[in-house]
Amino acid sequence: MAATHTKRRADVDPDFFRAEAAGLRWLRDGGGPVVEVLDVGDDFIELQRLASARPGVDSAREFGMALARMHDAGAARFGSPPDGYGGKQYIGNRRLSSQTHSTWGEFYAAERVEPYLAPAIDAGFLDADDAEFTRRACALIAAGTFDDGEPPARIHGDLWSGNVLWTPDGVVLIDPAAHGGHRETDLAMLDLFGCPQLDAVIAGYEAHHPLRSGWRERIPLHQLHPLAVHAAGHGPSYGTALGRAARACVAAAGER
Repeated sequence: MAATHTKRRADVDPDFFRAEAAGLRWLRDGGGPVVEVLDVGDDFIELQRLASARPGVDSAREFGMALARMHDAGAARFGSPPDGYGGKQYIGNRRLSSQTHSTWGEFYAAERVEPYLAPAIDAGFLDADDAEFTRRACALIAAGTFDDGEPPARIHGDLWSGNVLWTPDGVVLIDPAAHGGHRETDLAMLDLFGCPQLDAVIAGYEAHHPLRSGWRERIPLHQLHPLAVHAAGHGPSYGTALGRAARACVAAAGER
């Protein structure tokens, strides 16, 4: 019998672990290299236990290719939750909107950045100037300034390095906030928190589905979401980083 790992919390909404399970299954259905869900209930999720290994170039390239395939599996709309799931969604311990949109810019500004600004301000982690620039960036994003016509991708949604596990059989992903989004958002989060062997991951990704020109310059745009989430509860350094990324977006819009 395979070894298992059970996460259990009595203080969460009954949808908390069910959202995680639905996201993992949806990403797996799209070809994603995710941990296997064995069981789930109101206060627990049971997963396959994973062994650890050192990050390697070959595993990184294979991960990049698998990530591109998963993204290409797509979603119905921007913001769509996992197929067949109608409950609440979360990123970490915070609620994640399931409101959908036909364009990425409208979705990203309204559902992935703006909801976290008031909590960040109330916590004292986002000052007035940084908040104002973030709102200006959101207005430009919502207006379609950065829309590129790419269809909704099936993204992990919380792809920081702690959710990328290196095993003897390759990379396995855990703890998603899965939804229909832009594929560059997952890559920007890998960059934000320092994924090992990231250059090899990108090389593998582009071998399957090349990225659109200028994607590196758009990293601050796609980091607005994780920075806003962190600014809402993890300290003023994230508010400062959010303001810096927002200024980069405003500057980029002026260059167009």
